[in-house]
Amino acid sequence: MTVHDEARASFEQQLRDLRPKLHRYCARMAGSVVDGEDIVQEALIKAIKAFGGEAIDNVQSWLFRIAHNAALDFLRARRRQEAGRSEEDADMIVDETASAAERYAASASLRTFMRLPTAQRGTVILMDVLGYSLREVSDITGMTIAAIKAALHRGRGRLRELADSPEDAIVPSLSGTELARLANYAERFNAHDFDAVRNMLADDVKLELVSRARMEGRKRVSHYFGNYASVHDWTLTPGLVDGRPALLVSNPATPDAPPTYFVIVEWDGDKVAQIRDFRHVPYVAECAQMIAATPQLQEPHHESS
Repeated sequence: MTVHDEARASFEQQLRDLRPKLHRYCARMAGSVVDGEDIVQEALIKAIKAFGGEAIDNVQSWLFRIAHNAALDFLRARRRQEAGRSEEDADMIVDETASAAERYAASASLRTFMRLPTAQRGTVILMDVLGYSLREVSDITGMTIAAIKAALHRGRGRLRELADSPEDAIVPSLSGTELARLANYAERFNAHDFDAVRNMLADDVKLELVSRARMEGRKRVSHYFGNYASVHDWTLTPGLVDGRPALLVSNPATPDAPPTYFVIVEWDGDKVAQIRDFRHVPYVAECAQMIAATPQLQEPHHESS
């Protein structure tokens, strides 16, 4: 192996090691674990393209800067970009050693973070969730120390306010069609009736085994189900992940434990058009709001008059 090959192998290993930490940041910036993973993938692609084979002094800071910019691009594309800089007094003092009791970021939900302006959200996540210093946050975001202190002060204050008030009473729900599709898929899958599941696939179905592989076409994707037939650590349940229809995956050996990961299935009519399986990135589920389907999660049916 050449020196260049060794440098690239070391670099790619660092990317793998940092991926869960990157996701913690990106998911909170986007307000969704799925969108967060999309941003992480975009950031990693950009990082690999930018790597020139030479050693990078601080890979973590460099990579988080790329991820931060990718998150901002994502938010702009989603037209949810908010105020970029705080107008608080630039001389405001921020206690970098604020006790855990004074910080609410670690326990705040993804939806709560979305109620903070972008600059406040980013600084609070980087400092209070991920533990970066003011200087490191400046290196990642490109903000001045004064602007970071101001945004951090306001963001922490807003989180304290939100912690004392109930979140918006938005109850996610599944339509009857969504629930029926997911339930049918889960029932066949759990029964190991993979031929029946294969019959649900569209001819041009796409599969993403997140961080591992991508496949396209019914013939290629069909092999994916054989891998599940050889393991027994899964049971699928219809539900919601951050408000999105999904299949929650639990280990039957630990029935009281929360789901370990999830699978998102998208449909085109009555055929499966895309499968996104998060089995190999369990960190994505760590901060996800996962809700198993119940009668209360189904949209009420209204009779037409």
